[in-house]
Amino acid sequence: MLFDVSVIIINYNTTEYTINCIESIFRYTSKNLNCEYFIIDNDSNSKNYYDLKKYIDSVSNSNSIKLIRSDINTGFGGGNMIGVREAKGKYLAFINNDVLLENDCLSILKNFMDSNKNVGVCGPQAFKENGKILPTIDHFASLGRELFGRKVLESINSNKYPKRKTLYSEPQKGQFVAGSFMFFNAESFNKVGGFDTNIFLYHEETDICKRLSKINKEAFLVPEGRFIHFHGASTPKSIALKIELKISLLYVIRKHYGMLAFYILLTYLQIKYIFSSLVKPKNWPVFIALFKQAPLSISLKHKQQIHRL
Repeated sequence: MLFDVSVIIINYNTTEYTINCIESIFRYTSKNLNCEYFIIDNDSNSKNYYDLKKYIDSVSNSNSIKLIRSDINTGFGGGNMIGVREAKGKYLAFINNDVLLENDCLSILKNFMDSNKNVGVCGPQAFKENGKILPTIDHFASLGRELFGRKVLESINSNKYPKRKTLYSEPQKGQFVAGSFMFFNAESFNKVGGFDTNIFLYHEETDICKRLSKINKEAFLVPEGRFIHFHGASTPKSIALKIELKISLLYVIRKHYGMLAFYILLTYLQIKYIFSSLVKPKNWPVFIALFKQAPLSISLKHKQQIHRL
């Protein structure tokens, strides 16, 4: 059976957020939209997993919903690709579990994609829990963005770099849409190979949207759709995650811009963090990772353990 939309949500030790997210989707999504749901438990502890399983079992009679457990934390891309393997939807919706819909985002995005065959991915407008706007479109991770910042790029070329923090009233093209809610044409997603599972966390949006752009598929914000994102709830800040951010950034720069851009950015970050570490000693591990050139071999992906329940 072909579905209109395959919804894929990752849970990692945040079951309450996941349940609230699913409930908001059920509440707002039109009954005319034929959806299937894959909830990927990315090696949560036993209590989180069994609490989630109990909930999924309670709603499975009235919804096409499946809980899939991974015995190892596969990260963002890896976790989502577990769901992709079973998805049969025309469209793929990857939704963070710390998201609450405010309207029928799935129908809105489907209708937009049905009418715009040039679009490979789109997303609704994100807001913080206090109602303030969260950027949904963004500019590719690049040497220019890292050296000069987003505001400089937006002031130099507003067509190429539209303002991220503007509340748009009409669909707006961007370079990519935020990973908290990405709605793909499944055919385009499959054509470019899906998420790069070498990346454990961060910068997956630049990577996949760069590949989509090579087959002339664009990324759009569709502001009619609205959702709340409890930003950072699923990935609390830590030095380990700051290191992971740099590993992913440098990987994506090397992959899409070449070795010269990689070494320029690496040198810039090494200088930045050696001075930063003198003021904030907690940043020393970040500098050490950069001194090692932030290889994928030190990624959190390679530190995960298998946990069988």
